[in-house]
Amino acid sequence: MLRRLYDWTMAKAAHPRAELWLAFFAFADGGLFPFPPHPLLALMCLAAPNKAVRLALVTTVASVAGGLLGYGIGHFVYQAVGAQLLSVLGLTAKFPTAACYLNAYGTEIIVFKAATPIPFLLLSVTAGFIAFPVLTFAAASLVSRGVIFLTIGVLFRVFGPPIKAFIDRYLAWLVAAFVVVVLSGYIAFSILSGGTKVTHDKCAHVAGLPAGASAI
Repeated sequence: MLRRLYDWTMAKAAHPRAELWLAFFAFADGGLFPFPPHPLLALMCLAAPNKAVRLALVTTVASVAGGLLGYGIGHFVYQAVGAQLLSVLGLTAKFPTAACYLNAYGTEIIVFKAATPIPFLLLSVTAGFIAFPVLTFAAASLVSRGVIFLTIGVLFRVFGPPIKAFIDRYLAWLVAAFVVVVLSGYIAFSILSGGTKVTHDKCAHVAGLPAGASAI
């Protein structure tokens, strides 16, 4: 079953219109719903390593464009659209904290977003709401999104065929190892999180505030 699912996914990733779906999900991640496009990009790069860099560029551009949509929603129609969108996605409670991070760290939190648990959509809507400089937001997003997506693209472009052959041969073992790593990481994070709250403490005072509260 696992093998059939893998083969089906690879076939879909190599479909002529798959690139449009990749662009759509990358765009949506910034302004419609939080669906990180990284796994889809990796699968498409694995299916077509010769197109990996192009796919990474498409993902980057679409993601930044989606981020600008999210920014526009937060800046122009937050009360009418943005607040409802965050509520539906269960992100309302995180909105004040995201605003605090943006106010406290500015460009840094956008550039290094990949190392944080903050969804890009939440960051983009919040940036628009607090009137974060739009050009700075776009440039920082381009750097942040470009670095991670192009890294994936270049790696698959250079090592794609060998990686695919390796995965084809050891698929079941790799899936098992992935599950172990994820569970181990979750357990380790749960154990160590009590001693790594320096960043969170800086914005702890807004953690319970509703979206749009005075801490923003």
